[in-house]
Amino acid sequence: MEHQFNMLIREIRKEYVGNGPKEIHTRFVDNWAISEMKGNLTNVENFMISSRDGQRMVHEARTKLVKQIYKNPVVLKKIEDLVKAKIVSIFTDIDLDIDTAMTIYVFDKPIQG
Repeated sequence: MEHQFNMLIREIRKEYVGNGPKEIHTRFVDNWAISEMKGNLTNVENFMISSRDGQRMVHEARTKLVKQIYKNPVVLKKIEDLVKAKIVSIFTDIDLDIDTAMTIYVFDKPIQG
């Protein structure tokens, strides 16, 4: 299940962000899917984060964009169909210094990995 979930998340990120993470590791714990994604930033974003203002802009833009993606009913349906559970909430953040994002998907019931 983890591999299928990772492939779906990569596909969604590629479609909506323009590139997907180079590495994704997901663990299912009870009703959570915890995904660690490395290698998220584009070349332009890497250039922008050389300044404090650029870091702030990239962090805000990335965070808002990812939250917006998961409000899309088509995206939610793809994820929910795969895991056979409804998404209750999603928490996400990115550490620009190490180019690693973490997303926690909370479902309405435990996921059978």
